[in-house]
Amino acid sequence: MKRIKVGVVGGTGYTGVELLRLLARHPGVEVVAITSRKDAGTAVADMFPSLRGHVALAFSEPTQADLTQCDLVFFATPHGVAMADAQRLVDEGTRLVDLAADFRLRDLVEWKKWYKLDHAAPHLNDEAVYGLPELYRDRIRKARIVANPGCYATSVQLGLLPLVSAGVVDREHLVADAKSGVSGAGRKAEIGILFSEAADNFKAYNVGAHRHVPEIEQSLSEAAGAPVRVTFVPHLTPMIRGIHATLYARITKDADYQALFERRYADEPFVDVMPAGSTPDTRSVRASNLCRIAVHRPNGGDTLVVLSVIDNLTKGAAGQAVQNMNIMFGLPETAGLEVVPVVP
Repeated sequence: MKRIKVGVVGGTGYTGVELLRLLARHPGVEVVAITSRKDAGTAVADMFPSLRGHVALAFSEPTQADLTQCDLVFFATPHGVAMADAQRLVDEGTRLVDLAADFRLRDLVEWKKWYKLDHAAPHLNDEAVYGLPELYRDRIRKARIVANPGCYATSVQLGLLPLVSAGVVDREHLVADAKSGVSGAGRKAEIGILFSEAADNFKAYNVGAHRHVPEIEQSLSEAAGAPVRVTFVPHLTPMIRGIHATLYARITKDADYQALFERRYADEPFVDVMPAGSTPDTRSVRASNLCRIAVHRPNGGDTLVVLSVIDNLTKGAAGQAVQNMNIMFGLPETAGLEVVPVVP
């Protein structure tokens, strides 16, 4: 089997090293370039000893790496990087998966409002495909550019998608109360995520102003065929990885909600609808590409509560990126991703 030549731009962050962990065991991939401006020349295994014996490359300067030799390039970089390089790569036949937000929003006025930048490739943004496989698999297959969803956005969308698609809840008054581990803030020195600040602590942040809101509403509205509005409140929890989203929806039409979720995700390899009454936890998906979901109707009332858990670095970032790559190149969707969650 011919192996796909892959490059990783920005290989020193948490999503970058998670990508390398998954790609190192992928049977259909050869990683040929891993870039870092700051750490060019450093062996990847020296920075991340967990990859000793699996990744033999050194980080290279982005301007020196010939990324056009790649069939696909992952951008595990800050916002604004992928869109600046996208045209050059696609002109050479290289396909892209961007793990940042450069191509997530179709409305560029809205994009500038949230990201405070002028978009460098508006013509490419028009053709980019939002990379939530459970909703856009057919579009992803043909895409040159895939915008990998945000981590919170993935957990919230998968938890609400069956309900808004079926039209059984009030689509304009949905609530998402989500908690994330500190790795979601990235691998950087920042006071708020220091151990002595984040440990033994719990707090909300960006209330009503989180950048994942427009992408959540964009995809759910398209799936519903009507406007969807979500009140989203993220929280930082004293754990390293994982997202737990507790979602609230007011019922407008009675249905067998458990069966609704089971039917919607019956053929999805990475969505596990738990038995009625379950309470999935973040540990049950750690280091895996799984999303586990449970639906509840407390006291038979008029509000549904959906619990959705993912690993923010895997299904919320690098694992979903590999899943998208598999779809783009006609590989088995589970290739390189058949990872049993890590416990404890």
